[in-house]
Amino acid sequence: MRAEVITIGDEILIGQIVDTNSAWMARQLNNIGIKIKQISSVSDDRQHILNALVEAASRADIILITGGLGPTKDDITKNTLAEYFNVALVENAETLANVTRIFAKSNRPMLDINKAQALVPQNCEVLINHNGTAPGMWFESDGKIYVSMPGVPFEMMYLMDEQVIPRLKTAFKLPEIIHKTMLTAGEGESFLAIRIADIEDRLPEHVKLAYLPKLGQVRLRLSAYDGGTANLEQEINMFAAEIAERVSDVLVATEDVTLEKAVLNVMESKGLTLSVAESCTGGYIAHLLTQHAGSSKVFAGGAVTYSNTLKQQILGVQRQTLDVYGAVSEETVKEMLNGALKNFNTNFAIAVTGIAGPDGGSADKPVGTVWIAVGSIEKKLVKKFTFGSKRLQNIERSAAGALAMLNTLLKDVDK
Repeated sequence: MRAEVITIGDEILIGQIVDTNSAWMARQLNNIGIKIKQISSVSDDRQHILNALVEAASRADIILITGGLGPTKDDITKNTLAEYFNVALVENAETLANVTRIFAKSNRPMLDINKAQALVPQNCEVLINHNGTAPGMWFESDGKIYVSMPGVPFEMMYLMDEQVIPRLKTAFKLPEIIHKTMLTAGEGESFLAIRIADIEDRLPEHVKLAYLPKLGQVRLRLSAYDGGTANLEQEINMFAAEIAERVSDVLVATEDVTLEKAVLNVMESKGLTLSVAESCTGGYIAHLLTQHAGSSKVFAGGAVTYSNTLKQQILGVQRQTLDVYGAVSEETVKEMLNGALKNFNTNFAIAVTGIAGPDGGSADKPVGTVWIAVGSIEKKLVKKFTFGSKRLQNIERSAAGALAMLNTLLKDVDK
């Protein structure tokens, strides 16, 4: 079963927004055994949209469309779909009631252009959008299924989860597919590939291994498809266990979670707390941690001590240490770590100081030089990294490096 995703909007093509919808939809479809044939982004142009629909129908069974469903004149997806199917727009009573409810709830007047959101192509089945005024639309034509959804990510996700995915499962006999993802940190994909080469060579034809690298970390995803043994899950778990044992020293999680979430999960299970002392990362590590619900069970907080003055006042870094060794040094990062552990009263802490760039470097401390210290009162790890010249990448790499080091220490902590 093949699908194609079409995202509509000039704002995508000029780089004003990043198309995250396609990647998210691709993951959801892959999870139920539907393969993505192609992903396309097109402008808010009638002929461009029509051409994209014709081309998609020639190579896919399911065409998912997002964007261009707003109430303004530049949103032309609905009218273009009506033209594509050669039908008129008609008012849908259920959609009008939904739009009316949303405006009444927010105590706002409903304009005629808002009321026009209830106009839909005559041949569609409306998918009510409880999170917005633009309805989803389901079309079946010439053996193909077309689904048009709003471009607002949370509205699209709701419609996919609650309505589109269940309907696709009912409409088609989909193959069984099982994924098992393991997260590693601190070792590159080529080194991992060498370590597990013999296991990968023994994988049967219907089991695939993918390496999914990200700054400082690599996901190993096993996928098992129909055509294999009677029990795909048992088979894939067997190979996953073998790989996990082989890379146990850099293994962070045996589930598909982010690096920081995996660390939070381990620390919560062991009743441990964490604080941060950030300099060059500017609060990025704290941001990663606090974006997850329930992080307060582990993460107490910390400080962004960008200046030397704050390093002294908040963390107790000695003036002499800064004068002699500099802010970016092993000596300073150790004192930052000790200050965080003492002043924030947590079991573990992370301290980071470095030169994110693009300027500020020197011959002995070039841009990308970062010192990271993690640990507890009893045990600490301190490491120097030399990253590149890209500021944002240096910040992300520093965060990944710090979390990977913490993960290493946590392996030796009993529950």
